[in-house]
Amino acid sequence: MVERHCSGAVLAGGANARFGGAPKGLSVIDGRRVVDGVLEALTGVSDECFIITNDAAIRRALGNVAAHGDDRPERGSLVGLHSALTHCRTAALVVAWDMPFVSAALLAELRALGERAGAAAIPVGPSGPEPLCAYYPRATLGAVERQLERGDLRLSHLVSTLTSAVLVPYEDVARFGPPELLFMNLNTPADLAAARARVGAGTQRTLVFSAEHR
Repeated sequence: MVERHCSGAVLAGGANARFGGAPKGLSVIDGRRVVDGVLEALTGVSDECFIITNDAAIRRALGNVAAHGDDRPERGSLVGLHSALTHCRTAALVVAWDMPFVSAALLAELRALGERAGAAAIPVGPSGPEPLCAYYPRATLGAVERQLERGDLRLSHLVSTLTSAVLVPYEDVARFGPPELLFMNLNTPADLAAARARVGAGTQRTLVFSAEHR
């Protein structure tokens, strides 16, 4: 029998330069840290959760969650993905830690699609594929390492090389909520203000946060 173990990997990297240097995922929206919402969404649809970070302060802030640093010297989201795949057992649901509206139901669907196909499952949002909210088998690690060895840190290039990946169409993603919200992340203080305004306007009622659609 093929083992179907899936880790929930939260990528908590980045210099946060446009965010004034503050740790984006520790921002509070509606009384809860953004990263806690990401962890909650992953916990219900994965077999374990861990954080990928090199920041000791973030490790202390999330002391109840297992944490791993990067094994490579380069910096970038592709390196975070490399670390997640290095530390997972057979597969990982990978999510950036600053996504306040990530949907557990969508994550469950990505896992189900990826396990059936034996391949990465990547949703398509308003700007194209969203590789920082996706399912990856550990076997993807080889492609990531080859790209890093070439000095190419582009996640978009990785997606284009994963010829067996399942790309979940925008229309299917929209069943779980507005894609522009599902994949929203906090790059700037203005993004945080917009997310808080969305919650204040009742945005959460329009999103699916459970795994009922799996």
